[in-house]
Amino acid sequence: MKNNIDKKDQKYKDLTKLSKKLKYDLNPWVFFTSFSVIVIGVILTILTGNSAKEIFSNIQTDISKYAGWFYVLVMNIVLLYCFVLMFSKYGNLKIGGSEAEPEFGTFSWFAMLFSAGMGIGILFYGVAEPILHYSANYFNEPTNIGRAKTAMNLTFLHWGLHPWAVYSMVGLGLAFFGFSEKLPFSIRNIFYPLIGNKIYGFIGNLIDTIAVVACLYGVATSLGLGVKQINAGLNILFKIPINSTIQILLIAIITAIATWSVVRGLDMGIKLLSTINIYIAALIMLLMLILGPTLFIFNAFVENIGSYIQQFPRIAMWKSAYTMKDWQINWTMFYWGWWIAWSPFVGMFIARISYGRSIREFLLGVLFIPVILTFFWMTIFGGSALYLEMFKDIDLINPVKTNIAIALFEFFKYFPLTKFLSLVAIFVIISFFVTSSDSGSMVIDIITSGGNPDPPKLQRIFWAILEGVVAATLVLGGGLVALQTASVIAGFPFAIVLLFMCWSIKKGLEEYVKKYGWD
Repeated sequence: MKNNIDKKDQKYKDLTKLSKKLKYDLNPWVFFTSFSVIVIGVILTILTGNSAKEIFSNIQTDISKYAGWFYVLVMNIVLLYCFVLMFSKYGNLKIGGSEAEPEFGTFSWFAMLFSAGMGIGILFYGVAEPILHYSANYFNEPTNIGRAKTAMNLTFLHWGLHPWAVYSMVGLGLAFFGFSEKLPFSIRNIFYPLIGNKIYGFIGNLIDTIAVVACLYGVATSLGLGVKQINAGLNILFKIPINSTIQILLIAIITAIATWSVVRGLDMGIKLLSTINIYIAALIMLLMLILGPTLFIFNAFVENIGSYIQQFPRIAMWKSAYTMKDWQINWTMFYWGWWIAWSPFVGMFIARISYGRSIREFLLGVLFIPVILTFFWMTIFGGSALYLEMFKDIDLINPVKTNIAIALFEFFKYFPLTKFLSLVAIFVIISFFVTSSDSGSMVIDIITSGGNPDPPKLQRIFWAILEGVVAATLVLGGGLVALQTASVIAGFPFAIVLLFMCWSIKKGLEEYVKKYGWD
């Protein structure tokens, strides 16, 4: 039968034997090495004390300055390869085999994709980023209209096709080798076509360790941004002071909720919260669409997408080589590092929920649906903020520059239902925080458990708590700069892994078709 591994193919006999042997074993090498690297980072951050912020800033600058070109190259290669696969002959192959049917409905699938991939970030940067780009960016357009268009182009660049291409590639590799080839859900298994059984030795352990460390720091960055925004919202609504003590307390409380959620599992915990997230986020978006400059928003949405497509070749490959300005360090390079660091987490998660979908359906869904929703969100919030700045003479630039975390709540002040919107926004941020934390801890646990899709609850609790500890340490040890640097550092080694991943997926698909045919 085509669904059975060819007994004459010794390579796949070995592969099946090893996958069965390791599927439910804890991998102590990956577990303890990842834990050790993370703990060393936490300890060093604590020991550097007041100097941490400066140290993190210098590290971020050096990596972005000397390796920024590599980040840009990797992001564009991965995006291009997604389109190649999407329109290739392999697009019709089903993840899990020809008879596989999707485990989750389309709406639930989209909801989990969106909340896991972009949740806290779009709330934190939805107003702040367009406003700050309008205030100052590399291109320095001479007119307000030019500056506004550039601000939205850059925002779309950072939140558009590139990050979701990285998520798609990691997710496709995990889903294909996990469901179609029946291998454990671990990053190392994507590389079987390249290195064979060596994935179960040092090289495989190293790949999984890089993935775990990148994932944890990527998630911790998101959690740190989220708690800063929650603190800012509570300050505006209830005069609760903005300081690290309050933020650490918030991290502890919300991490406890996330721990409860991850123990309940995918269906009762993460799926439920993801669905709640998408409904409440949609409510806020709808309210702002009605309360804000509605006609301007629709016009701007169409124009922003057109401008993004038109300017895409220029901004996608841009690296400020001829001016040597470092504007990109705090923006594009941070985002590319952050998205790459997040990709093991989001990739694992979307792979886990994408059984039964064709490769083409998978790539179209993951690459475009969240992007369109994100663009609409950014236009509603960022575009409306630009509208206030340009046409209503309302100063949002200075408050946002003073504290980027207050941007969303400062924006709400100029619309009806201010307190209601702020309260709902805080609730959504907390909910996204919980979803990101429990999803991240489950993914890390799957990797460190040798690919077990239902890892032990005690280990899930361990990783959820550790994520909170790392986020708290970064908040104490340098704030936003530390959070950005953590992502840039963690993302760099995994960027190298991504390039080899593209090659390995190509070889894997070729071998699969040779063995099973096109059914």
